[in-house]
Amino acid sequence: MKLITLGTGSPLPDPNRAGPANLVRTPSGDFLFDCGRGVLMRCAAAGTGPLTLHTVLLTHLHSDHITDFNDVVTMRWAMSPTDQPLRVVGPVGTGRMVERTLTMLDDDIGYRLAHHDDLNWRPTCDVAEVSEGVVFDDGTVRIMAEPTDHAPVHPTVGYRVEAEGRAVVIAGDTVPCAGLDRLAAGADVYVQTVIRKSLVEAIPSPRLQDIIGYHSSVEDAAGTAARAGVSTLVLTHLVPAPWPGTEDEWADEARAHFRGGVVVARDLDELEV
Repeated sequence: MKLITLGTGSPLPDPNRAGPANLVRTPSGDFLFDCGRGVLMRCAAAGTGPLTLHTVLLTHLHSDHITDFNDVVTMRWAMSPTDQPLRVVGPVGTGRMVERTLTMLDDDIGYRLAHHDDLNWRPTCDVAEVSEGVVFDDGTVRIMAEPTDHAPVHPTVGYRVEAEGRAVVIAGDTVPCAGLDRLAAGADVYVQTVIRKSLVEAIPSPRLQDIIGYHSSVEDAAGTAARAGVSTLVLTHLVPAPWPGTEDEWADEARAHFRGGVVVARDLDELEV
């Protein structure tokens, strides 16, 4: 397997970091986790695209994780020579979000249907809402979900992808919790959204400081990684975005609590799992 950190940014627009998204490349295809800002641009840079995605899996429905979901839907439909429903997996509420997205796109769908004679079907999505357990298993790749804790955002899920005797965990936004521990247990790679608490606390903005209560800090993520016995911790969705040259400070903060490998992710980093 291969993990590609497509987008490693926060909700704030950043010239160097796209919105949160991860690609796990497996023998069964490319699985996209979340659809943050610029996701298809980053997919193109990684050598994949809407037609080659096996499934889109959403960790939760916060806007920054689904900003470009509509782009994935539209481009898969408009670029396809035949009807190819988009497979979508996500927490309860995903089906309603997909329906609303298609409603929002209705004018554009009408324009394209009227203009292209060979495009005679509407975009569709095959949606599975999940909370825990196996969400995909073809005998080669198995993906499991567990509930996570990003309250008041609820429900939220994380995913564990297993193939070729290896495991990568996409945790999404969450504080440490039992579901996260189950996902991460013995994983080769554990990808976690993190904030650097000391930096957030230094910014005099109550709205920004509110994020401390429902995201893992670097220390939290390192504690989860150590407790679960993972091999490599990947820090992503970094808040606030590291100043160039300060990435080692984030890594050192994690290494104070975790003895395995630590990666401070950048867009389009690739890790063999």
